[in-house]
Amino acid sequence: MSGHSPATPPVWQLDFTAALGRGPGRFELHVNRQLSSRRTALVGPSGSGKSLFLQTLAGLVRAERGRVMFGAEPLQDTARGLWVPPQQRGLGYMFQDYALFPHLTVAQNLAAGRRRGWLNPPRRRHDPEVEAWLDRLGLRDTAGLYPHQISGGQAQRTALGRTLLARPRALLLDEPFSALDPALRRELGSELLALLDSLDLPVILVTHDHAEAERLMDEVVTL
Repeated sequence: MSGHSPATPPVWQLDFTAALGRGPGRFELHVNRQLSSRRTALVGPSGSGKSLFLQTLAGLVRAERGRVMFGAEPLQDTARGLWVPPQQRGLGYMFQDYALFPHLTVAQNLAAGRRRGWLNPPRRRHDPEVEAWLDRLGLRDTAGLYPHQISGGQAQRTALGRTLLARPRALLLDEPFSALDPALRRELGSELLALLDSLDLPVILVTHDHAEAERLMDEVVTL
């Protein structure tokens, strides 16, 4: 019996084909890659399949064939007929447009990350974890405002906070800075980096900005 511990598996083991559309407009993405870094950036031009890549990992799109592994855990394996639904994967997916609930306040949007089911979080209920994230993300003064009343940077922080309050095992971030001006983009990128340092979560960041990818992540993969 060896005294050595088994090798740590890659963060992601991916061998799949995913597709969008039909007929002449059909787009296929073929991936065969291991991602060993805990912070990976995915870069490439528009239409190269970056969002489809993330959506397949998250389970929002089913791969037509192949296997998606998170660590040693299979999330999809078409050869075995295995499919783990998105809500059971424990992954935090942050959409490019943030997908905030327009009828909920900033605080309620954060609290939505803690709830399961269809009921909206109560407006006046005190949740210590939500309160802590309002302070941590600099959103205290906007807690009672609605998405249309806050800035792009505040919306980005709200979406990130909601994602993190769900306590994900990993983060999938789809162009989280695309709607921001360059100065704010750099500032929030630095804030994200500091936050990731404190959380130590595996992250895949989709961006079209190579410099941003190299500044924020450990590994850069080009589609």
